[in-house]
Amino acid sequence: MSGRLEGKVAIVTGGARGIGGAVTRRFAAEGAKVVIADLREDLGSALATELGEPARFIAADVTKAEDWAPVMAAAEALGGLDILVNNAGGGLGPRLFVDTDLDHHRAVMDLNLTSAWLGMSFAVPVMRARGGGSIVNISSIDGLVGMATLSSYSAAKFGVTGLTRTLAIEAGAYNIRVNAVHPGFIATPLLLASPPERLAQYEKAVEPQPLARMGKPEEVAGAVLFFASDDASFCTGASLLVDGGRLAG
Repeated sequence: MSGRLEGKVAIVTGGARGIGGAVTRRFAAEGAKVVIADLREDLGSALATELGEPARFIAADVTKAEDWAPVMAAAEALGGLDILVNNAGGGLGPRLFVDTDLDHHRAVMDLNLTSAWLGMSFAVPVMRARGGGSIVNISSIDGLVGMATLSSYSAAKFGVTGLTRTLAIEAGAYNIRVNAVHPGFIATPLLLASPPERLAQYEKAVEPQPLARMGKPEEVAGAVLFFASDDASFCTGASLLVDGGRLAG
């Protein structure tokens, strides 16, 4: 039985670990060839070796336009580009707005918003020439509601949400679908490596949720797979929450 992404070629940014690693594994299991774009050469190379033929690792800083050329070339070598997952991102540590300097703000915006903009700017012309494609942007619950101590991160993720919806309007004519997934508290290796007091805050924060636990990276990967696959062929400009019901009320 064929997988849901059989014959497709995908790029996953930040694809070496956490949510990105789970997406990479799920895509490969569903029949896709995957380009893993990540700064972590050790983890990216290890994952590509683990997955074998369907995977290629490219060391890339996806906030820099010049690093996208080898990523796109790797996709072309695998047969083209059908799916882009803009997953690279992070908050770079909580801090109050009044304690946020311009360098921190710019770094957070570049990592979360500029990287996604760059990815789409490279992918759309290729997908248009190919006759269509699917772009999945990893936003956040913080891209739908504000979050204290994460002003720059929330601003960037709101930007990802807005960019998703705007490009969906423009790219529909090219049969390119653009959707966003909004994770809540997810038990990624990065989050689990937080200082004990911070991790305790995260664990307490999920207690009021209808599903009172942190999510798993694999649960986010399932949502990404839906948007990437033909199961979502009539979905564009949409947002899918993977937050245990946190924003339900």
